[in-house]
Amino acid sequence: MLFQDVVFGPIKSRRLGISLGINLLPVETKYCTFNCIYCECGWSHDKIKGENKLPEREVVKAKLEEKLKSLIEEGIRPDAITFAGNGEPTIHPQFPEILEDTIQLKNKYFPDAKVSVLSNASTLDKPAIFQALKKTGNSMLKLDAGTEEMFRLINGPRSGITLKAIVEKLKEFKGELIIQTLFVRGTLEGKKIDNTAEKELSSWLRHIKAINPKYVMIYPIDRATPLETLEKVPFAELVKIAERIEKIGIRAQVYY
Repeated sequence: MLFQDVVFGPIKSRRLGISLGINLLPVETKYCTFNCIYCECGWSHDKIKGENKLPEREVVKAKLEEKLKSLIEEGIRPDAITFAGNGEPTIHPQFPEILEDTIQLKNKYFPDAKVSVLSNASTLDKPAIFQALKKTGNSMLKLDAGTEEMFRLINGPRSGITLKAIVEKLKEFKGELIIQTLFVRGTLEGKKIDNTAEKELSSWLRHIKAINPKYVMIYPIDRATPLETLEKVPFAELVKIAERIEKIGIRAQVYY
């Protein structure tokens, strides 16, 4: 499932309410620093081919303002304006500037809405990206694994991206972030995938405690996945994981 517009929705999100989306990636292909086995957008492509270019800052701003004006006319009030789309939004070279434009337009038209960013946290080593994500106050950053091996199996990061480095940067938010984690089971090329297994889960919980986020969003797969051997983790098991998070003093919510 690929998003065909720069600005899309609003859609009813299980995590964000009525959410207006912004896609800074190509509309005909997924472009990301990860190659997650569960991604609803399919497998990642290393390069942007043909006419699949990233939208310019001015285009994003104009399309967003046009949409916000139309929502006012329709009497629709979004709960969130969310950077999501066909891959990792912070890849866009003008992401910090586009985010600033979005915050300004949100304040002008829907001051009560939140500006959210769904990010895999792979670009936090870039100071401009790190500061931009801190500015939103509603950055939702991915942490799907407790060990490097499971991180590579589930998220398929590009060369040079490590779980250890991501966790260290997440700590630097000083708690001003939200962690989003998808729990999943299955197999990949004969290797077992299960980030709910006790060893894996214990390591993940240690990371969560060290990061100390505002809260943790927990959810299972909900749509078709590019890897067909995956299984949806039962609701009751996710609730038990949430209870373990709350025992270390951090809020958790299951979105099923």
